[in-house]
Amino acid sequence: MKIIGTVRELDETHGAVRVEEDYETDIHDLWEACTKPERLARWIAQVAGDLRVGGDFEACFASGWEGVGRIDACDPPRRLLVSTWEAGRSDEQVIEVTLTPAEDHRTTLVIEERGVPIEQLAEYGAGWQVQVEDLSAHLAGGERCEIKRRWQELISFYRQLVTD
Repeated sequence: MKIIGTVRELDETHGAVRVEEDYETDIHDLWEACTKPERLARWIAQVAGDLRVGGDFEACFASGWEGVGRIDACDPPRRLLVSTWEAGRSDEQVIEVTLTPAEDHRTTLVIEERGVPIEQLAEYGAGWQVQVEDLSAHLAGGERCEIKRRWQELISFYRQLVTD
């Protein structure tokens, strides 16, 4: 099974999850898939709000996570940085998305989420891999997978990454 993520500790209580994948599309198409609400809704989340730097938004992810966020940086078509937190909670996580052109009109996507509670690194890793696979399906004109089933297939691999 192909595992596209890594996990690491940042301190005693928080860590980071990083996923990386290459796509057969140009950087501008991939950027739109990662930033346009109508395209985000097809593979990862319903997003609404002030989608400018400094703006706040609400998100409902396909995984079931709901929360709010803020756009901290946006450098089209290469980098997006957002902070997120669950409503009513103060612990903030940072999601950084970077796109890099590759050979043959391909684009490399890296998503790193920092501030993840250590005890949830494996769960987030499996979740991000499912989302990135759903992005592949979206770009190919397909549908999302059955998220719970796919997550169950991946979780043991990510738990092993955490213990290694």
